[in-house]
Amino acid sequence: METLLRINAWLGDVVWGWPMLLLLIAAGLVFSVRTRFVQLRRFGEMLRLTLGALTRRKDAQPGEVTPLQAMTTALAATVGTGNIAGVAGAIALGGPGAVFWMWISALLGMATKYAEVALAVRFRVRAADGSWRGGPMYYIQALGKGFKPLAGAFALLGALAAFGIGNMVQAKTAAEAICFAVTAFVPGAAGMEEPLRLTVGILAALAAGLALMGGAARIGRVTERLVPFMSVLYALAALTVVLLNLPAAGRALVDIVSSAFTPAAALGGAAGTGIRQALKSGMERGMFSHEAGMGSAPIAHAGAQGAEPDRQGLLGIFEVFADTIVICTLTALAILASGVSVPYGSAAGAELTIAALGTAFGEGVAALMTAVCLTLFALSTILSWSLYGERCFAYLTGGRLTALYRAAFTGAIVLGAAMRLDVVWALSSTLNGLMAVPNLIALFPLSGVVAQISRDGLSTSGRKREARPRLV
Repeated sequence: METLLRINAWLGDVVWGWPMLLLLIAAGLVFSVRTRFVQLRRFGEMLRLTLGALTRRKDAQPGEVTPLQAMTTALAATVGTGNIAGVAGAIALGGPGAVFWMWISALLGMATKYAEVALAVRFRVRAADGSWRGGPMYYIQALGKGFKPLAGAFALLGALAAFGIGNMVQAKTAAEAICFAVTAFVPGAAGMEEPLRLTVGILAALAAGLALMGGAARIGRVTERLVPFMSVLYALAALTVVLLNLPAAGRALVDIVSSAFTPAAALGGAAGTGIRQALKSGMERGMFSHEAGMGSAPIAHAGAQGAEPDRQGLLGIFEVFADTIVICTLTALAILASGVSVPYGSAAGAELTIAALGTAFGEGVAALMTAVCLTLFALSTILSWSLYGERCFAYLTGGRLTALYRAAFTGAIVLGAAMRLDVVWALSSTLNGLMAVPNLIALFPLSGVVAQISRDGLSTSGRKREARPRLV
């Protein structure tokens, strides 16, 4: 096991090293330029479209998924443990300046997410049951027969990665958070962690199993209600800490910007080392949080009935904005403004966020609130990634044996809640990084199609496709 972990650690360093980060940055720059910075130029339109969809929800026909439900399904996968633990880790390893680079990753990631979602809708296909299927594997194969193995590689990696970051990591994180909260409130609960983790895993598997039985339509209905609730609940808790420490929050914003270029003394080392660490920590954690370039979210968006590539792409932009610009920023400001001690240069996670919330609500209440939020985040992520994994598996098998995949995915929730988190996290992180490779390879030659969609709002929904657009 230890040998496997060492090999995976080496592979993970390669996958998530500077080449991958530079590739993701390049993708964001290319699509920002090709769409004339759609994330800025049409920001107001994106907000009006999203908020209008939230306030005027349209009921879907049985078995169908609305564009809003497709967006909340994708958002459910991104808003999660990374917003609580990931931000804390980025600040601890890269200083306050890491948050600035998270913003940059989000700004560029908005354009990449727009491209991924628009292409997924543009090249989606009808399944035998009348539903839409799409995602990177479909727009990769649109490049030609020679790219079919690359599409298969993405589907295989996606089907496997879903068991890790989208399942067992989430189950384990929720189980640990609940154990922490129970031991804080229940005298004598210490020593009961293992049975409690197993119980959490079984209950989570039952809840997820009931939702998964209804397919994409039921997952969409659940996330449509769960995502706004859990996001607002956590955002209000973090905002409370910020408002109670408003002068310190203002200073924290100044530190975030200045430390991005002038590393904090707490990081130590030469100035160049500090800047590189802040940039790497911020970009890596930011991209891991909003998943732009990874290719996962387009699978959910492609299933929306009546979706148009351009408008659905704008909903994809909102995902990144809500996840990183809003929720991750609130977490960062709560940590930096609360006055809690940050272990700069060391690893940190949810315990740092709990400590920050504890300054406003007390340690016990903060632990309980964090446990509730992490559990909701984890459950919603499990539901979304079950869809991603199943669609990838169906692409590989021609739609056969999906019930078997769903059963294995549900069983893995129980296993994940009880096993070592470092093992699952290490393997899943590597698989997620590998997923991005075939996706990014295909995105660059398809940039011409994205530019065309951005220019004239090309729609393929509800009518036959017109002449195939140029791929250059």
